[in-house]
Amino acid sequence: MKRLFLIALLFGTMLFAPAFAQDNKTPRVVLDTSAGKITIELYADKSPITVKNFLQYVDDKHYDGTIFHRVIADFMIQGGGFEPGLKQKKGVREAIKNESGNGVRNERGFIAMARTKELDSATCQFYINVVDNKRLDSANYCAFGKVIDGMDVVDAIRRVDTGEQNGMENVPVKDVVIKTVRRVAK
Repeated sequence: MKRLFLIALLFGTMLFAPAFAQDNKTPRVVLDTSAGKITIELYADKSPITVKNFLQYVDDKHYDGTIFHRVIADFMIQGGGFEPGLKQKKGVREAIKNESGNGVRNERGFIAMARTKELDSATCQFYINVVDNKRLDSANYCAFGKVIDGMDVVDAIRRVDTGEQNGMENVPVKDVVIKTVRRVAK
């Protein structure tokens, strides 16, 4: 009886191991925003440093209550670094190594890390491409996942009215809040 149990346990482990391995390679998160929900699949196999960094911010609930602070209708929507009132979010960790040569493109629906002109300067801010932005690939911006549900929400956000606030351009006139970001099972 004990031997039969061990065989069944071993068989079950072998049967479900590929599914568990796949989850580690392509974890998913849901951004619950004031405009609706966006589900994103992350490519940990192609961008392990970037995905680990992003998921650490998710697990720390860093993104909760932040806003999409930069919206350009024919380019991208950017968030993760500011709270309403353009107050910079505290708790930003050290910058990470850029993984832009990973084969993931800055195409419509793909999420990527925002950074300064410095190559290895990405921290918590990210953007979602609303059009194909091939020029960002040659400029070494690291895309690391794709929206798999909620592009209608992304498109709604890209169409909000924007203006200038506190010296920043392309800021939504009415805050688009990222209420929560959480990991989800497949």
